[in-house]
Amino acid sequence: MLRQEKAKRIAKILGGLYPDPPIPLKHSDPFTLLIAVLLSAQTTDVMVNRVTPALFGRARSCSKMAGLEVEEILELIRTCGLAPRKAKAIRGLSRILIEKHDGKVPQDFESLEELPGVGHKTASVVMAQAFGVPAFPVDTHIHRLAARWGLSKGTNVEQTESDLKKLFVREQWIDLHLQIIYFGREHCPARGHDLSSCKICSWAATTKRIREEERKNRRVVKK
Repeated sequence: MLRQEKAKRIAKILGGLYPDPPIPLKHSDPFTLLIAVLLSAQTTDVMVNRVTPALFGRARSCSKMAGLEVEEILELIRTCGLAPRKAKAIRGLSRILIEKHDGKVPQDFESLEELPGVGHKTASVVMAQAFGVPAFPVDTHIHRLAARWGLSKGTNVEQTESDLKKLFVREQWIDLHLQIIYFGREHCPARGHDLSSCKICSWAATTKRIREEERKNRRVVKK
């Protein structure tokens, strides 16, 4: 099956499973979304949603966040991975938003990616979810499923993003980003997954890929 045909079939299945996928990170505006996405690196959305109520209770705007000491922010987000680095980035970007952007989250990729702690993926999520700009952020779930389904041979998220953007129509990108993540979490885990019975893997994955996964699963069981 050609990649383009796979993409159309996958989009239809995911659209049926998740017709209106919710944003998993709790937020109330572009600034709180930016902070939540920054915090989500190297940790789970569940963990982020546990710490942000207290953090946003102290500082829900960039002006209030910039007024906190790094140590105060760190104490509130300590259970998140890379917390010391993230605490510095949160305070730093809050100050930059005040000094350079009138206290508002910028609505362009270049300005977002200039902020401390904000890479292309974080900027893409904010542009898509806060401002409705078509973007296709690729996280570990999307990267591995794109490979598993034969949609990309990319060895890094940048190449996978490029491949997926060519396969799916622009209007689908925002929803598909979330739909693939939810499918990966709920139906298509990285380990111990039976590809032959999966709603998508059973026909999208190549025979070679299925055998590779089976060998991997056998090694895990032996350990």
